[in-house]
Amino acid sequence: MSTQTLTEAKMSHHDLLKDQVAIVTGSGRGIGLSIAKKLAGTGATAVITDISQEFADSGVKEITDSGLKASGFVCNVTDVNSIEKMTEDVMNKFGRIDILVNNAGITKDTLFMRMKLEDWNAVIETNLNSVFKVTQSVIKNMSKVNYGRIVNIASVIGIHGNMGQANYAASKAGVIALTKTIAKEYASRNVTCNAIAPGFIDTAMTQKLKPEMKEQYMKFIPLGRFGSPDDVAECAYFFCTGGSYVTGQVIVVDGGMFM
Repeated sequence: MSTQTLTEAKMSHHDLLKDQVAIVTGSGRGIGLSIAKKLAGTGATAVITDISQEFADSGVKEITDSGLKASGFVCNVTDVNSIEKMTEDVMNKFGRIDILVNNAGITKDTLFMRMKLEDWNAVIETNLNSVFKVTQSVIKNMSKVNYGRIVNIASVIGIHGNMGQANYAASKAGVIALTKTIAKEYASRNVTCNAIAPGFIDTAMTQKLKPEMKEQYMKFIPLGRFGSPDDVAECAYFFCTGGSYVTGQVIVVDGGMFM
């Protein structure tokens, strides 16, 4: 390949999402920030939304410091008014929303018998109901222009369950079923909707695990390591760029833990 075509290939790769606007919820840090960075790296304007201005700003700074495009908005994904305001502000500022990544999520782990109703509700509200609310707010804009890419961050726990995580497992299983339904309803509008089910990813959430717990889990991962947020971002990037004939799917990113 000549240097010129190599440069062109690099440029076209960098511009794959040129002019597109990508909202990533809960993207001030962790997996959300990695996804936002990856999409910004291919030309999109990353819309960083997080529960606090501080998180949103730090995410934006990290992306703009690398010379890429990002804009921050505060959004509480459990509050319809906050979501509607964010969607409206993004539309007013950019006039379009091409990509939505529903990433915001929490855990409140405890064994089933001890789980308080408020811990159940908080996790369902943040991890599942938010996907319904944010997608409903954004999808009407995609529907009007017959184009959209929606990526929902689920979890292997939503497929296999896990001790001490009844609320989290139920919320993520719900996200998977919701993904498939949205995919069916909006396919005729050229809006794809897919989910990613990460296994153990090295983030603030998994860093809380005790070293002996980590060692236990490592035995079950054929690739012998925890994933990085970038491993999840690569998969999201595929759904947003190459996966135009892929919809209603769940891709497991878990190092082979569950085959």
